[in-house]
Amino acid sequence: QVQLVESGGGLVQPGGSLRLSCVGSGFTFTSYRMRWYRQAPGKERELVAAIVSTGDSTDYADTVKGRFTISRDNAKNTVYLQMNSLKPEDTAVYFCNAYYKGWGPANEYWGQGTQVTVSS
Repeated sequence: QVQLVESGGGLVQPGGSLRLSCVGSGFTFTSYRMRWYRQAPGKERELVAAIVSTGDSTDYADTVKGRFTISRDNAKNTVYLQMNSLKPEDTAVYFCNAYYKGWGPANEYWGQGTQVTVSS
Protein backbone atom coordinates (compact mmCIF):
# COMPACT_ATOMS: atom_id res chain seq x y z
CA GLN A 1 0.00 0.00 0.00
CA VAL A 2 1.50 3.28 -1.14
CA GLN A 3 1.57 6.08 1.41
CA LEU A 4 2.94 9.59 1.52
CA VAL A 5 2.52 11.15 4.95
CA GLU A 6 3.26 14.84 5.42
CA SER A 7 3.89 16.56 8.72
CA GLY A 8 5.25 19.82 10.07
CA GLY A 9 2.57 22.27 9.04
CA GLY A 10 1.07 24.81 11.40
CA LEU A 11 0.61 28.47 12.23
CA VAL A 12 3.64 30.75 12.01
CA GLN A 13 4.17 34.51 12.04
CA PRO A 14 5.43 36.35 8.99
CA GLY A 15 9.19 36.04 8.77
CA GLY A 16 9.15 32.74 10.60
CA SER A 17 10.22 29.27 9.52
CA LEU A 18 8.74 25.80 9.22
CA ARG A 19 10.09 22.48 8.03
CA LEU A 20 7.75 20.07 6.32
CA SER A 21 8.49 16.35 6.13
CA CYS A 22 7.02 13.65 3.91
CA VAL A 23 7.65 9.97 4.50
CA GLY A 24 7.02 7.55 1.67
CA SER A 25 6.27 3.84 1.87
CA GLY A 26 4.99 1.06 -0.36
CA PHE A 27 7.05 2.08 -3.39
CA THR A 28 10.71 2.41 -4.38
CA PHE A 29 11.28 5.87 -2.94
CA THR A 30 14.85 6.11 -4.27
CA SER A 31 13.61 5.86 -7.87
CA TYR A 32 11.12 8.68 -7.65
CA ARG A 33 11.43 12.39 -8.25
CA MET A 34 9.85 14.14 -5.27
CA ARG A 35 7.95 17.39 -5.41
CA TRP A 36 6.10 19.77 -3.11
CA TYR A 37 2.97 21.47 -4.33
CA ARG A 38 0.68 23.91 -2.59
CA GLN A 39 -2.89 25.03 -3.02
CA ALA A 40 -4.37 28.17 -1.53
CA PRO A 41 -8.14 28.66 -1.20
CA GLY A 42 -9.68 29.51 -4.55
CA LYS A 43 -6.43 28.95 -6.42
CA GLU A 44 -4.98 26.16 -8.54
CA ARG A 45 -2.42 23.78 -7.16
CA GLU A 46 1.07 25.02 -7.95
CA LEU A 47 4.47 23.37 -7.99
CA VAL A 48 6.72 24.79 -5.27
CA ALA A 49 9.89 22.69 -5.38
CA ALA A 50 11.26 19.50 -6.93
CA ILE A 51 14.22 17.22 -6.35
CA VAL A 52 15.54 14.39 -8.50
CA SER A 53 15.84 10.84 -7.18
CA THR A 54 19.51 11.17 -6.25
CA GLY A 55 19.07 14.57 -4.62
CA ASP A 56 21.68 16.10 -6.94
CA SER A 57 19.40 18.58 -8.61
CA THR A 58 16.59 20.81 -7.36
CA ASP A 59 14.21 23.34 -8.84
CA TYR A 60 11.99 26.02 -7.34
CA ALA A 61 9.12 28.28 -8.22
CA ASP A 62 10.22 31.89 -8.56
CA THR A 63 7.94 32.87 -5.68
CA VAL A 64 9.91 30.76 -3.18
CA LYS A 65 13.43 30.79 -4.64
CA GLY A 66 15.96 31.84 -2.02
CA ARG A 67 13.53 31.20 0.84
CA PHE A 68 12.63 27.50 0.53
CA THR A 69 14.95 24.50 0.34
CA ILE A 70 13.96 21.00 -0.72
CA SER A 71 16.07 18.03 0.34
CA ARG A 72 15.74 14.29 0.73
CA ASP A 73 17.13 11.48 2.83
CA ASN A 74 16.79 8.29 0.82
CA ALA A 75 17.88 6.17 3.78
CA LYS A 76 14.77 7.39 5.61
CA ASN A 77 12.43 7.56 2.57
CA THR A 78 11.84 11.18 3.49
CA VAL A 79 11.69 14.46 1.62
CA TYR A 80 11.82 17.83 3.37
CA LEU A 81 10.83 21.38 2.63
CA GLN A 82 12.58 23.98 4.74
CA MET A 83 10.62 27.22 4.54
CA ASN A 84 12.21 30.45 5.77
CA SER A 85 11.13 34.09 5.67
CA LEU A 86 7.54 33.01 5.37
CA LYS A 87 4.97 35.44 4.00
CA PRO A 88 1.17 35.52 4.33
CA GLU A 89 0.94 34.57 0.65
CA ASP A 90 2.66 31.26 1.46
CA THR A 91 -0.50 30.22 3.30
CA ALA A 92 -1.80 27.06 1.65
CA VAL A 93 -2.19 23.32 1.97
CA TYR A 94 1.14 21.75 1.04
CA PHE A 95 1.17 18.40 -0.72
CA CYS A 96 3.95 15.91 -1.20
CA ASN A 97 4.16 14.23 -4.62
CA ALA A 98 6.16 11.27 -5.88
CA TYR A 99 6.67 10.95 -9.64
CA TYR A 100 8.32 8.30 -11.79
CA LYS A 101 8.45 8.09 -15.55
CA GLY A 102 10.26 5.23 -17.20
CA TRP A 103 9.53 3.64 -20.58
CA GLY A 104 5.90 2.93 -19.67
CA PRO A 105 3.16 5.08 -18.17
CA ALA A 106 4.12 7.43 -15.38
CA ASN A 107 3.47 6.58 -11.75
CA GLU A 108 2.41 9.37 -9.46
CA TYR A 109 1.37 9.44 -5.82
CA TRP A 110 0.06 12.18 -3.53
CA GLY A 111 0.02 12.80 0.17
CA GLN A 112 -3.00 14.06 2.06
CA GLY A 113 -1.60 17.55 2.57
CA THR A 114 -0.58 19.64 5.55
CA GLN A 115 -1.87 23.13 6.30
CA VAL A 116 0.56 26.04 6.54
CA THR A 117 -0.82 29.33 7.79
CA VAL A 118 1.31 32.47 7.91
CA SER A 119 -0.37 35.15 9.96
CA SER A 120 0.30 37.58 12.78
